[in-house]
Amino acid sequence: MKASRHQKRTRRTTLTLPADSLLAAQRIARARKINLSTVISEALSDGLRAFASAERSEQVLRAYQKAFTGFSEQEMLILDGVLPDSVSERR
Repeated sequence: MKASRHQKRTRRTTLTLPADSLLAAQRIARARKINLSTVISEALSDGLRAFASAERSEQVLRAYQKAFTGFSEQEMLILDGVLPDSVSERR
């Protein structure tokens, strides 16, 4: 049977977790009255989203660094909208 468009696919697996992480997850599950699997799934999803976001930020930073390689300090100031003293004194 295929999962519907809105239904999440799941797979069973066995994990080895640090004891303190497992205890914290169990406390959260009890407090929220949900099962442990849901807590761990949410935590993993949040962590993966944060990791992907950090990777995208790093990619953007590398792209900017590559794009602006070779510009002098004064040229970078001009690109930032700052007129260096030598340029503004000519006016």
